[in-house]
Amino acid sequence: MPIKLTSYYRGSVLPMLPGNDTFHSTTLFHLYEETPGCYPVLLVVSDGDEVLGKLLAVVQRIVRFLPFYAIRRCVSYGPGEFFCADHQREEVFKLLMSELTSYANRMDCFVVEVRNLPQALTGFAIFKQNNYFPVNWMRVRNSLSVEGKIEQTFSPSRRRQIRRALKNGAETMSIHTKAEITEFTEMLKRNYSYKIRKHFPNDKFFSLMKDYLVEGRLSKIFVTKLHEKIIGGCVCIYSGDTAFVWFSGGMNKTHILQSPTVIAIWTALTDAQQRGYRYLEFLDVGTPFRKHGYRDFVLRFGGEQISTRRWFHFRWKWLNQLCVSFYS
Repeated sequence: MPIKLTSYYRGSVLPMLPGNDTFHSTTLFHLYEETPGCYPVLLVVSDGDEVLGKLLAVVQRIVRFLPFYAIRRCVSYGPGEFFCADHQREEVFKLLMSELTSYANRMDCFVVEVRNLPQALTGFAIFKQNNYFPVNWMRVRNSLSVEGKIEQTFSPSRRRQIRRALKNGAETMSIHTKAEITEFTEMLKRNYSYKIRKHFPNDKFFSLMKDYLVEGRLSKIFVTKLHEKIIGGCVCIYSGDTAFVWFSGGMNKTHILQSPTVIAIWTALTDAQQRGYRYLEFLDVGTPFRKHGYRDFVLRFGGEQISTRRWFHFRWKWLNQLCVSFYS
């Protein structure tokens, strides 16, 4: 029986699927589906009743007013999840990428982006066949397999910040109630740096995380409080043996003595180590071509830099071909 590819656009028709990659799970599909401005698609390659591979992508509607523009962008966190032999993986990935590109074109997406690749050369030939171009990117990953407390790997200045924050009344914890999540979302939106991530999701995204991810132990929201007021925090998502810091930010300028973002990330690292994860990785740490403030910030938590790639495909053929020629 020849293998087939099925595309799912509605959560109500999703079948039971194998796998433990949260970024390509039906749970995250449902979260995206209920978030305004997000349009998920789950691509599944199967041979009869056997699933060979799957890939979850989301189309995001991005609107900016100064200057005004409105575009759609299709993003996949990783090349997908595979359940087939190594000799079949290339054929399965080829089908997934071909359909993802066609879907993005049908949705009038200005750009398709595949990020969070496990290795720099993952899928190189298939991306090239589909006219994608690579941009060198950086990853920062902390190993949690250290004996003793995780803060022993931090820089001396980072350890001093944590001690000072605790001395000056900062408290850290994970939050679960919708009222706390709403307060955290409003704080993060006001203080989030768009130099880290160009797209900030709709407010409903974070409240939905409680129902779909936090309750299922696939995510946690850590906050820093001062006198019961949330002044900083970070959002972690867990997949396989790795914890990922997806969003982070805080009122760092107005609460210098409490270092709200620093202490929230410290709590996330400690929690991930205690729960037995091997790594904690920071998303969106920039390209190697220029200095990146967020990358410098997270490196002082003792992580290591790893070179990787992100692959892009523009809808405009002349622009895409220009980038293919430039980045080849």
